[in-house]
Amino acid sequence: MENRIPVIMDCDPGHDDAIGLLLANASEKIDVLAVTTCGGNQTVEKTTYNAQRVCTLLDMNVPIGKGAARPLTEVPMNAPSVHGKSGLDGPALPEPAYPISDLSAIELMAQTIRSADRPVTIVSTGPMTNTAGFLLAHPELKHKVAQVSMMGGGIGHGNWTPAAEFNILADPEAADMVFRSGVPILMAGLDVTEQALIYRQDIDRIRALGNHVASVVADWIEFFFEFHRQRGYAGAPLHDPVATAALIAPELFQMRELYVQIETQGEFCRGATVGDVNGSTGNAPNARCIMGLDRQGFVDLLCSAVQTYGR
Repeated sequence: MENRIPVIMDCDPGHDDAIGLLLANASEKIDVLAVTTCGGNQTVEKTTYNAQRVCTLLDMNVPIGKGAARPLTEVPMNAPSVHGKSGLDGPALPEPAYPISDLSAIELMAQTIRSADRPVTIVSTGPMTNTAGFLLAHPELKHKVAQVSMMGGGIGHGNWTPAAEFNILADPEAADMVFRSGVPILMAGLDVTEQALIYRQDIDRIRALGNHVASVVADWIEFFFEFHRQRGYAGAPLHDPVATAALIAPELFQMRELYVQIETQGEFCRGATVGDVNGSTGNAPNARCIMGLDRQGFVDLLCSAVQTYGR
């Protein structure tokens, strides 16, 4: 355990969030200390219930903290068109075996980070409301955050609007706060996550692993695949797991140090992650932006993780 990276998984499950939880739980390089939830892919009530069910499926007995129901300043936005009415439509999942913590997500983050014997990485795969709230409420603990490994944004483009990716657009003020905090950031934006494609043959490979978790994961990706196929994608882009995979196997990824700002005001570009690719501002980089990956290596990593549940 001494060599494992201690992490808090801050998420809004979500099919790809769920697979990110699986990758973290299966890895010998990751020590999951807690799971926190926020509204995003669905309401916080639904994402928290989903997190409980996923943790039960994976036998992942860690504290689960229910977090922000809404962004810092705006009305909530959800993505039922992508993830379904439940936020995790598809295969049946077990009812929760693990309760929700009495602590809010922010206070669970604080307690976990305060008591950890080394700096903790926050893996953020939803809107960054909880992480921003934690940094606001507990500035004295900022030095104990090793980094924020996050899925969100895109240097080249958006997906919810031409300029903005969903997780950032759902709470630009929170993202802005985190990017300006001075905490190291590892950014898995659309630049890389839309390369993390799972094709039909990869789904078949996962299903052929033959254990119950493999069947569920294959069904999750199948659901995701069908949504994206209708929008012209060649496969299912597994966005959120990249933020975890980059911690487990950084050799699979190509990264670029950039200064990144969050647009919070623009009429057409609100929520955009603006990367200073030409060094125009003269500011030092505040993020390691993942720009490419070894797709086959990523698929192999996922399959190895799923296979551990058959032991």
